Amino acid sequence: MLIHRGNQRLGEKCQCQIAHNDPPVQPKKSVKSVGQSPLVSYVGIALTLVAFFTRLYKLGFADFVVWDEAHFGKFASFYIKREFYHDVHPPLGKMLLGLAGLFVGYDGQYAFESGAKYPPTLNYTGMRAFCSLIGALMVPLGFYTGIQLKLSLLGSVFLAVMVTFDVALLSISRFILLDSLLLFFTALSAYCLVVFRNYQKTEPLSPRWHIWMAYLGVSLGCCLSVKWVGLFVIALVGINTLEDLWDMLGDIKMPVRRYLYHWVIRIAFLIVLPMSVYVLSFWAHFAILNRSGEGDAQMSSLFQANLEGNNFHENPISVAFGSKISIKNNERGGGLLHSHIQTYPPGASGSEQQQVTCYHHKDSNNHWIVMTPPTVSMPQGEEIRYLREGDQFRLMHEGTGKILHSHALPAPITKSQWEVSGYGNATWLDTNDIWELEIIHDERPKIEGEPREVRSMTTRFAIRHVQLRCLLHSGDGINYPEWGFKQAEVYCDKSGDTSVSGNLWNVEQHWNPLLPPGGSAAYPKNFLRDFVDLNIGMWTSNNALTPDPTKEPDALTSKPLQWPFMEVGLRMCGWGDDEIKFFLLGNPVVWIGSAISLFVFGFVCFIYLVRHQRRCGDWKDPTDLANFIFAGQVGVLGWFLHYFPFFIMGRVMYLHHYFPALYFAIILFAFIADHVAKRLGKILHAVVMLGLSAAVIGVFVFFSDFVFGMEGPATQWKDRQWRSGWKIYG
Repeated sequence: MLIHRGNQRLGEKCQCQIAHNDPPVQPKKSVKSVGQSPLVSYVGIALTLVAFFTRLYKLGFADFVVWDEAHFGKFASFYIKREFYHDVHPPLGKMLLGLAGLFVGYDGQYAFESGAKYPPTLNYTGMRAFCSLIGALMVPLGFYTGIQLKLSLLGSVFLAVMVTFDVALLSISRFILLDSLLLFFTALSAYCLVVFRNYQKTEPLSPRWHIWMAYLGVSLGCCLSVKWVGLFVIALVGINTLEDLWDMLGDIKMPVRRYLYHWVIRIAFLIVLPMSVYVLSFWAHFAILNRSGEGDAQMSSLFQANLEGNNFHENPISVAFGSKISIKNNERGGGLLHSHIQTYPPGASGSEQQQVTCYHHKDSNNHWIVMTPPTVSMPQGEEIRYLREGDQFRLMHEGTGKILHSHALPAPITKSQWEVSGYGNATWLDTNDIWELEIIHDERPKIEGEPREVRSMTTRFAIRHVQLRCLLHSGDGINYPEWGFKQAEVYCDKSGDTSVSGNLWNVEQHWNPLLPPGGSAAYPKNFLRDFVDLNIGMWTSNNALTPDPTKEPDALTSKPLQWPFMEVGLRMCGWGDDEIKFFLLGNPVVWIGSAISLFVFGFVCFIYLVRHQRRCGDWKDPTDLANFIFAGQVGVLGWFLHYFPFFIMGRVMYLHHYFPALYFAIILFAFIADHVAKRLGKILHAVVMLGLSAAVIGVFVFFSDFVFGMEGPATQWKDRQWRSGWKIYG
């Protein structure tokens, strides 16, 4: 490749540029004038209409639950029914899906089971249309982002064509999923960043400069509130902001007060405002979901007590010997003490006794009976003996009859701590079954003159092993592997530190026929506590999504190295001959071209560096150089920040995790293709850009059945299986 300016090519003798002979810098163009020509507006409208058509065409063809509609359709149902649930993602996107369902008349009663037929009463097409229309808006955003990055009209059209006709981006926006919302807010954030940067260069501190910074902050907050991947675009904006502030620090003519104002206003609009949007989404989440649901166990007992429809009002207030209880760990996102008949496997444990875990869902295996030590008789008849501070006791697992036990053997995962297991039975005389109660705090005030009793939900206590003096512990975010069903590890903490929240517990549910129910109570609400609890619970659940070997045969999971050059695709539904099929796969021109453009951009930068060293005058106007660097930063840095973090993640990954990174690679592809083609002259530039756009459209037509649905045996499309990893048939 030869990069040249005018008739000067690399390799020819360069004319040195003397600084004082450089031509004067042209006046800065106002952002207001960029992209305002009627032709640009007409092209933008046309591209948007095409995007709407491709996203809405045959939208209701598949009348069954496709892929992750089984999850996100169900979450929309919870908002309509106002039932609390738990998920690994922030709530904004799912609230919007619920709003879409409400708008089309959905009553929230459908189960959204994978592959099941939609009932005639459910307007699933309307719910899909909401996601499709949001996804279609990426196209005009991409087009105008190109315009703001100073791409030519044809270059901006090429960018929009890639977004419009990428098979994967189009497919993912046609179903009831979060991805179209995430990609929309990612594209919106990139657009707002580019517009704000242009105002920063032309009208700093103007009203429009402030407005676009506020738009950027809100967009970043929305992106983060859909998925935590939004942190990556926040990082992109943050790096650009620090670069701006660093440049301004070198401007000795700028007053100190103005420089400090730049810091303050950026902190307010680009940190505080996005976080406010994020927190507000959780406030709305808690306000809407005020009824008990399947996600209750992820939250604190006090939070659950304020939900409508639970049975916590039936809890007797004080716990007695003989009571049946469930015990919740007080670490943020802590689970319920749990056991089951499975034992620790050989090699993981020296005892191979019954497993004890923490489980984040309500289950009968969370139930324990409070018993006296073996040498102390249990209360008889209607005798009531309350569990009080300093009492020694045992806990018997109701389902298996095993006693909560610890001994001086290493825990299965955290080898530095003692193992906790289920062992023996109620008749065994084993001192390693005996625990001691230490009350740490009670939300209800202590009654003077009365001994401290364990009260349902409000009492926080430690459970100390009498022989080892260690404390029953969970909540480190460490889960057992497959043999422990990926449930949270429980061990006995040698430190015996009662200030560690993972060493503290509370009674969540309580049954005792001899005691009256406590009745409804106004338990204290604490939004900040609930907000932190839920976010830690989301983090813990996300980390538990480790690769599952049972999913590999269906070619669902993938690895980051497989994404840029399209080594894998993904079957989005059943693959029988009589089933409608959808295959998630990129447009090879878009994906491979955008991946190659990363290397091309690096090569072009190297050429410019060499020519700069040779004093060649490639950049007559410093503004052009600044625009080149900024556009490259948006594309390369945006791609890098959205792609490389997946290499250090332990969670399970799928092809769609690459889509935000792909969007920035598309920006770079359009930019570098437009930049290089401009050096070839107007005619060749038009030929190159139109040719690339035609190639994208042509390949899309070839693969379009993957988007709109395949009927019949998959072997009909075997000519589309260009790579063995695509698994289109066979």
